[in-house]
Amino acid sequence: MGGSLEVREFLMRYDGAEAGRGPGDVPSQRSGGAETSRVSEDQVRRARIAVASGAFGTQDCEQLLDMLGLIPDDEGVPPVQR
Repeated sequence: MGGSLEVREFLMRYDGAEAGRGPGDVPSQRSGGAETSRVSEDQVRRARIAVASGAFGTQDCEQLLDMLGLIPDDEGVPPVQR
C-alpha cells in the first residue's frame, strides 16, 4: 500500500502547487467554456507515472489508466485531453 501513499503525495504536491491551495483545502469548481484549461501532455505524462508507481501490476496499471482516461483512443488522444 506504500505505492498509493506516494501517488497521493505526488498528486497533492503538484495539484496543490498549481492551484495555489494547501493540501487540506477543497478545490473550487471548474468553470465551463473557453476559460477551461486543457490537460497538457506533461500533465498526462506525470499522471501516468504516478499511476504506474502505485499500481500493483500491469493489469492494475492498465485498468487504473483506463478509468482515469489516460489511455489514448483510436485517434491517439487520451480522453482527458478532449
